[in-house]
Amino acid sequence: MNSRWYGSIILGEILLGFGIGIESLTSPMYIAEMARPSERGRLVSMYALFMCFGQFFAGIIDGIFADVHEGWRYMFGLASIPGFVMFIGFLFLPETPAWLASDGQFASAVLVLSSIRETEEEVESEITDIRVSLSSEELHEERGTTLMTKVWKMLRHSPTRKALLVGCSLMVMQQFCGPNAVLYYAASIYEMSGFNETTSIWLSGFTSISQMLGLVLSVMLVETAGRRILILSSLTLVAIALLGLGMSFYIGRISSAPIATSANFIDDHCLSQPALVWDGVTAYCYDCLQIKGCGFCNGVCVQGDESGPFDTSACPIGESGSFEWVGTTCANPHGWYSVFFMVMYLIVFGVGMGGLPWLVNSEIYPLKHRSLAVSISTATNWIGNLIVSSTFLTISSPAVLTTYGKFPTKFNWCIFIMHVVSSSTILITSV
Repeated sequence: MNSRWYGSIILGEILLGFGIGIESLTSPMYIAEMARPSERGRLVSMYALFMCFGQFFAGIIDGIFADVHEGWRYMFGLASIPGFVMFIGFLFLPETPAWLASDGQFASAVLVLSSIRETEEEVESEITDIRVSLSSEELHEERGTTLMTKVWKMLRHSPTRKALLVGCSLMVMQQFCGPNAVLYYAASIYEMSGFNETTSIWLSGFTSISQMLGLVLSVMLVETAGRRILILSSLTLVAIALLGLGMSFYIGRISSAPIATSANFIDDHCLSQPALVWDGVTAYCYDCLQIKGCGFCNGVCVQGDESGPFDTSACPIGESGSFEWVGTTCANPHGWYSVFFMVMYLIVFGVGMGGLPWLVNSEIYPLKHRSLAVSISTATNWIGNLIVSSTFLTISSPAVLTTYGKFPTKFNWCIFIMHVVSSSTILITSV
């Protein structure tokens, strides 16, 4: 790939990031403001469900083009089709009644409500609620004020300030306990578990179905079980799944072929690596392949690449008169443990923490501060996403926490956050 194409990809990703950021801010809020109060929970949860379906569909497309020459071009190009369809669809959507009322257009707000409600009583009831929440004096004060003035007024309003604390905390929880980084690097995680590259790509695509199942359960339960119960239950089960996921990687490590201790075949470059929470000594095939430029053959770890060792004499000859070179993934008879706990993790996350942070943030703010508060909570979510996704591979490396240390760390985060939620005096259901 030449520098011209590289620059184009970076520019496209930046523009895509701006678009996704705006969409993730406006879509849940738009759905919440257009939906009936009795259906709001289900509809906003369905937003998260279909977003997860998009990830699954994208994974399938990636799997199809994984072995195609320059298939990445097709992957990027086909992603423009859903965006174009959404752009055309949104041209025909009206503004929400709440926004029209906040802009002083009460007649237009009534017309929009009349088009999406079945009875006049529903229209009158909702427009009355909007009028009560926005007095004419407040509307007059909001016009022409600067952004910093609006932020200051919002933070001085105690109920909104407390609601914003809850909303931003939920967004942070979603990222630090959530699967976004896991989904981004699912293929890499499966490769660490012992699956080859093509199998890992397909597994990462189908893994997204798990979160979809969890989100379907969330849609079914959100109006009956309640927000807080679902969040606490989800965090508990997520913590268990993360602990199991970390253990599966450790089992995969100690189950891989051990390194022989014969002094005749010691390669100083592949003998050890920098480590924080373990001794760094290469004891298994798993450890060997974590070192760049090293591979495993007949019980020793020597320098080489995917095709073979740099020096064939460095590999001991086996009983068959040859040696078997492992340059990508070690045989792991327990690799499916990782698949099981990954699937469990995504299902139980989807039940509570997958969509409920977006739902809660679309519900708990007063109308006059809603847009600004949702903007701040959405920014918090994406900042958390940036931190987690940009540090995931580094923290999972052998030099830091390793793959079997990273997931128990997320487990500890979930336990801590669950304690905060359960003991908080600011209950989500009563903000």
